[in-house]
Amino acid sequence: MSTRTAPVHYQVQVHNLHAHQWRVILTLQQPNAIQVFQLPVWIPGSYMVREFSKQLSLMQATQNGVACPIEQTAKATWQVHADPSTPLQLQYTVHAYDASVRTAWLDALRGFFNPTSVCLIAVGHEAQTHTIDIAAPQECPHWRLATALRASQTQSRGFGIYEAADYDELADSPFEMADFWSGDFTAKGVPHRVVVTGALPSFDGARLLADMQTICETEIHFWHGSRKPPHDRYVFLINAVADGYGGLEHSHSTALMCKRDDLPRTDQAASSEGYIGLLGLISHEYFHTWNVKRLRPAALTHYDYTQENYTELLWFFEGFTSYYDDLLLCRAELISPAMYLKLLGKTINNVLQTPGRHVHSVSQASFEAWTKLYRPDANSPNLSISYYAKGALVGLCLDLSLRRTGHSLDQVMRLLWQQCKAGPMQEADVLQALKEVTGRSWRREIKSWVHGTGELPLKELLLAHGVEVIEEKSPLTQQLGLRVQENHAVQIQTVLNGSPAEAAGFAPGDEWLGVAIGGQRSGAASAWRIKRIEQLPGLLGKHKQMTALISRDGRLLQLPLRLPAKPATQWRLGIAQSTKVGQWLSNQPT
Repeated sequence: MSTRTAPVHYQVQVHNLHAHQWRVILTLQQPNAIQVFQLPVWIPGSYMVREFSKQLSLMQATQNGVACPIEQTAKATWQVHADPSTPLQLQYTVHAYDASVRTAWLDALRGFFNPTSVCLIAVGHEAQTHTIDIAAPQECPHWRLATALRASQTQSRGFGIYEAADYDELADSPFEMADFWSGDFTAKGVPHRVVVTGALPSFDGARLLADMQTICETEIHFWHGSRKPPHDRYVFLINAVADGYGGLEHSHSTALMCKRDDLPRTDQAASSEGYIGLLGLISHEYFHTWNVKRLRPAALTHYDYTQENYTELLWFFEGFTSYYDDLLLCRAELISPAMYLKLLGKTINNVLQTPGRHVHSVSQASFEAWTKLYRPDANSPNLSISYYAKGALVGLCLDLSLRRTGHSLDQVMRLLWQQCKAGPMQEADVLQALKEVTGRSWRREIKSWVHGTGELPLKELLLAHGVEVIEEKSPLTQQLGLRVQENHAVQIQTVLNGSPAEAAGFAPGDEWLGVAIGGQRSGAASAWRIKRIEQLPGLLGKHKQMTALISRDGRLLQLPLRLPAKPATQWRLGIAQSTKVGQWLSNQPT
């Protein structure tokens, strides 16, 4: 098939670089008499309606150079009356100035887009071959292009025509354009390309490639042993910025964002915490190659790009991926067992310090991701729990419980891959795999841990596997029940339910100006201006009671605040029995 006569063909070019506009020309060879076009309202992997269509403008349709009327029938839907025997051409511009991994970007330094933000769906033609021709911008002669989509007719810098079997494959293929750094490695026979945009001159590309190769080989081995993985190519698109973090998985690629300071440097031998965090993100998104892009919720077997797609299983697909991302770094010997336990402790404290876990199960959190996780507000910690964090702890509890029977969660994951044929999966499949591995039902645990709001048996299981659980006094903000932002002033962001701050009357948006120590006493010696919470212990001394001076909506309030009689604690994990911890972390039989 000639790419010029592909059933659905897109041309994408820079329209106005400094106005951040892409120009798209969609050619449909055999349109319907009433041809409907739609732009997705969300992108798979990021469960929020983002209304990409708000960035479209200047839409026009023609056949043989003659204009065809366009009628917009909904927020992201248009229809054109067309002659089915004549190709229909649709043109429009897309404003692209969202630096995230989810949408589209264009400026003088970089171009990027996910087709879900740029390529309209020709309704009725989704299953046909789609081609996309990306023009090399004359304004940026040093730019190259990287994508995992298969090339059809491209030049040396990567610009040209790419082909997708259908719209789903096109939608699953982001494009990166810049004067980027590029490197390659092979993992278990699969070619991998790494593209980094925005790196500092001191960036250590060789070290990043070596560490990423180790991660990829470890994860392929996890799922397949010595057998071949399901993908025959993979591309990492990394955008290094001054301040940012995130990732979005795709079947043959991932788009990542990190701080450029977190990339490894040639003048630094030790791994920084930021670099370890980046490796964890890489591990997480690559694990999705299996767990959500292929093995996926049955409700997401076929994406409906026009509305929310609900599933209660994100605790498994995101949560279990979060459990394994750092664990596999430890197995790959990229971090130490002590570092792994430090990272795990952060996740545990994150969950234990979130009151929403008492009112929102992790299965509910999965279903309501569209309105809660992806649309947080000041009260979110009181209403919900992260299916990433608590889902990871459910995975931890299952794994440690299974290991007490001589089995592991690894076996369950691989069995699910086989039994679900690397495709749609339901909760019943998880229960069946658990029963098949161990010979008993796990329905009670799943009901309690996934569908309930009680505490997980974390301490009991960790102690049984040689982990020391040390309870230490929480930071003062947690003692008070506050989450704040400190930048020359203390801004209240969240007030946690059941906390001293809630009892005192604090509210999100308050500015905490100062304190008076010792009840209602006044005078210069007992009233103090504060700019950071960490000033309070020195001001309070032995006092437990204070009066907080608050600014709210231009008014000054005095709030009586008392420290809790029993300080809240947080966990620090250590190694009590190195043999047991080693058996767990290295996946040895117990």
